[in-house]
Amino acid sequence: MADTEIAEAPEESQTVPRYSWYALGVLVLVYVLNFIDRNILSILANDIKADLGLTDADLGFLYGTAFGVFYALFGIPLGRLADSWHRVRLLTVGLALWSLMTAASGLAKNGLALGAARIGVGVGEASASPSAYSLISDWFPKKMRGTALAIYSAGLYIGGGISLLIGGLIVEGWNNAYPGGGPMGLVGWQAAFMAVGIPGLLLAVWVFTLREPTRGEMDGLPQTKVDRPFRGFATELFAVVPPFTFISAAQRGVGALAINVSAAVIIGLAAWLLGNVTSNYQQWGAIGIGYYAVFSWAISLRDRDLPAFRLIWGSPAFLYTILGYGMVAFASYSVSFWAAPYAERVLGASKAVLGFWIGGGGALGGFMGVIIGGRVSDWLRERNPGGRLLVIMFGVLAPVIPLIFAFTTENVALFYFLNFILSLFGSSALGAAAATTQDLVLPRMRGTATATFFLSTTLVGLALGPYMAGQVSTMTGSLSTGVLSMLVAAPIGTVLLYMAYRTVPEAERTIVERARAAGEPV
Repeated sequence: MADTEIAEAPEESQTVPRYSWYALGVLVLVYVLNFIDRNILSILANDIKADLGLTDADLGFLYGTAFGVFYALFGIPLGRLADSWHRVRLLTVGLALWSLMTAASGLAKNGLALGAARIGVGVGEASASPSAYSLISDWFPKKMRGTALAIYSAGLYIGGGISLLIGGLIVEGWNNAYPGGGPMGLVGWQAAFMAVGIPGLLLAVWVFTLREPTRGEMDGLPQTKVDRPFRGFATELFAVVPPFTFISAAQRGVGALAINVSAAVIIGLAAWLLGNVTSNYQQWGAIGIGYYAVFSWAISLRDRDLPAFRLIWGSPAFLYTILGYGMVAFASYSVSFWAAPYAERVLGASKAVLGFWIGGGGALGGFMGVIIGGRVSDWLRERNPGGRLLVIMFGVLAPVIPLIFAFTTENVALFYFLNFILSLFGSSALGAAAATTQDLVLPRMRGTATATFFLSTTLVGLALGPYMAGQVSTMTGSLSTGVLSMLVAAPIGTVLLYMAYRTVPEAERTIVERARAAGEPV
């Protein structure tokens, strides 16, 4: 405990340099573009469905699972790389990749090609938050970290909102100008993908100019430079990407291989059974690959980096926090994707109009919610070690009533207003959850902790939420019923976050002690 107090003692006297705020502003722009590229599929969904002959379940797969599984899996080795290599360079490469793949989405002629491009977007975007979270944690002291991460996270809602506005205007403008298809036969939704993807290459050049901060200096735990950082990246890649996972397990012994193969068989069987029930093998096959890969990686991490495993996977407080927030993401991702198709299909709104009101309202509500939530979480933490968990719990429970009214009303103006409220309430939890995960690990583990945090937001929230809403919609013929099925997340999230509230303070107080017991030289 004394070591923890020594490390935290300088916090009150720490000031935030102006450069930190400048760099944070650049990262916000990156995250805005991140979510423009990710979320523009929402406003384009009905056109893509008609042109490519897809179902709502297929759209949920493209938006959530195809993107989310590979985003989550590659976030693990890229998170490790963010813990050991030059984070600014990593972010630059990732931004260039996902921008190119977004533009390539505009060349898709069928669902398979669009799915492949979405996978590429997911791989590229997997570099963003592990790098950004780690950079921000080295630019800002712990007392300001919740606020700084909330400001960064505001890019999520700004980008998601702008994507609807830009996408609606581009599609309607393009289709009016070229009713039979424009240059290269491109229709409106294809032009929209290309229009938002290409500017990312210019932003990548700007990101490359940022200065790399000293890792861990803000916490009084400066970290030495890691030799051969790509060796760790390759190790993580083999530990998480099938079929290399079997080789990685075999290198650790016959027992490790047997456990790995058994897990693959069990998870594969469960995926096959769910595919039979839903007649959607691509969804559950991808989910099965994702969950098996995460299991394989977590077990290998225990053997390769026991301190990191103990502070992340071996910490009930950490797991309760990320799974509790995963329930927020489960509902929020579903609403953010399906709100635009619902307004167009059920309420009869035009793309340009709904893009302005849903996109603008969502961006404003998300920005306000994440900033207010982050600031309140820092204020509560100063008075209560578990105070940030109360903000996450609010994000689970507060959207319930607005969600019910939004997707049952026939009044489009009320729907727009309730969409703003849903964005305001749901976004409030993100900064608190992100800061909590950063506070529960050592500085050298922050990229890995961030990747693990995003496993929950993607493999639980993104990969399951939008698909489940689409699948229920396909089965019932009612998109309203599909979105309302997301209410199942509220009671589950409440229980998980109550357990997090009880365990996080002690877990944070004993970080150094537990890391040292696992062999960490701190």
